[in-house]
Amino acid sequence: MALLPKEAQDKVVKLLLNEGLIDPTSTNTAYEEIKKTGQPILAVLVSKGLVEDAIVQHASAVVQGVPYVNLDNVKIPLEVLQKLPQESAERSMAVPVGELNEQLVVAMLDVANIQQTDYISTLVQMPIRALMASSAGIMHVLTQYKADFKDVRKAAEVTTEEVRKKEASGDVKTITQDSPISKALTTILEFAARSKASDIHIEPLENSLIIRCRIDGVLRQVMELPRAIEPALVSRIKILANLKIDEHRVPQDGQFTVLVGDKEIDLRIAISPVVWGEQVVIRLLDKSGTTMEVEKMGMTGRSLRAVIAGIEKPNGMILTSGPTGSGKSTTLYALIKKIKNETINIVTLEDPVEYKMDGVNQIQVNVDAGLTFASGLRSILRQDPDVVMVGEIRDAETANLAVQAALTGHLVFSTLHTNSAAGILPRLLDMGIEPFLIASTLNTVIGQRLVRRVSEKREAFQSSEIETKEIRDILGNVLPQKPEDVPRVSEDLGYPGLPVASSPSFTLVKGFDTQDTPNGFSGRAGLYETIDVDEDIQKLIVARATAGDIMRVAKIKGTITMREDGMLKALSGLTTVDEVNRVASDLA
Repeated sequence: MALLPKEAQDKVVKLLLNEGLIDPTSTNTAYEEIKKTGQPILAVLVSKGLVEDAIVQHASAVVQGVPYVNLDNVKIPLEVLQKLPQESAERSMAVPVGELNEQLVVAMLDVANIQQTDYISTLVQMPIRALMASSAGIMHVLTQYKADFKDVRKAAEVTTEEVRKKEASGDVKTITQDSPISKALTTILEFAARSKASDIHIEPLENSLIIRCRIDGVLRQVMELPRAIEPALVSRIKILANLKIDEHRVPQDGQFTVLVGDKEIDLRIAISPVVWGEQVVIRLLDKSGTTMEVEKMGMTGRSLRAVIAGIEKPNGMILTSGPTGSGKSTTLYALIKKIKNETINIVTLEDPVEYKMDGVNQIQVNVDAGLTFASGLRSILRQDPDVVMVGEIRDAETANLAVQAALTGHLVFSTLHTNSAAGILPRLLDMGIEPFLIASTLNTVIGQRLVRRVSEKREAFQSSEIETKEIRDILGNVLPQKPEDVPRVSEDLGYPGLPVASSPSFTLVKGFDTQDTPNGFSGRAGLYETIDVDEDIQKLIVARATAGDIMRVAKIKGTITMREDGMLKALSGLTTVDEVNRVASDLA
């Protein structure tokens, strides 16, 4: 928010009062506060939630007689954004929005700042026309800046010859410090962070170096570089991650943190030798991009009720399952957030600590120092915990300790790698856990996968004959059977306005394929199935029943499978039938 003179601020307040946008009583209270604190009145009104920042900025523009632009839903072409370098735009909180009469139109927070406007005009080497915008609108445009890969390719060209010369002398460290490779790596990392990628893959081939990013769970190639840049790029990553730059024969793991905009992003590095060099996989852990609320992650209805019942018990185990990258750890964090309060001691053991949470004692596994899941769990149980989270149950020893912890009055959260919720139970049997111990300690088991969400820019259509048959085959016994059943069944399942099972076709949605929403998707949501381990399921466990037998009984008792949950999400407009089939076609 621009800092206006007091007289101008008073005019803005008067305008807001006249338009009925703020309450007079609240305004008087705010004025009383500024007498004590000396804060600007407009800042107080916004900080107390009495008026939105965008409304204050709009009113300020009216008072100053300058045009205002709402940028909340505006998409700026990349060629326009490139008129003003991203670094300068972020520092000045000013963004280019177009060109008019040989002037660059720039949206700013503080149009009255003549020094800033002159600086921008000199930087872009053309006259500018200043508009006022809200900080949220400007931030929306700043997120649209994409990496300019011209810089990376230029760095590659400069570095290629240097690599050939200096690699022969073994002076790799000099290459990474002196060459433009640092800027190239920064550009790649910033692009991945702004694209909300979960992973970056740097893969050497015989004649080139491929850079791919995993965005919404799908790998996409973003650029191809000369093969000769690989040693310098990998060495730069090793230095940042405190790894051995002269070790090329064995895998290495490390981590470091980067600052993108105003956000810190933790990076996990995995480097492995391959035929043509060294492959690097970088996992990006962005805490700000995760809601940490199970409801917003896609859990609803019966699944949500079963999980809530499980975590409200004073002891026992809650286990999540699914393939790598299915969001298991994020689900556990969300559940811990739900129960976290000052009356209980929560201790976690993780490899690595992915998201740091206030009020939770988090321990990082360190195998080299002898701190494994098993040894760490033994130590945790001597720290008077009420709740214990074990990042992953990988072996029989850890499984036994987790069960013992649950038996001795602790609430235990953990993950296992299985295909479904029911698969957790035979997996624990395979680890040598006695069936009666599993039956007496398990509260709830959760199976999950991740699907891509349909973007906000979308269109509706009626299902084809094949899609209609598939939905009926999967949801025939789940959907309302009669129109009068719709409210009750929709509320029970947590998906409002479900169609009747016998409908001739179903309304589905698809997103528009754009640069920001590839294939019409943006973001991801979870598919969930939860099994409440009640007396009937306990009997099956003791009898060493198969995962199929357990799931059949669970379905009779009301469990919604992941595939059913996916189809319900498709009918509710959250995802598509094809996306559900891509992720969960191997499930019943």
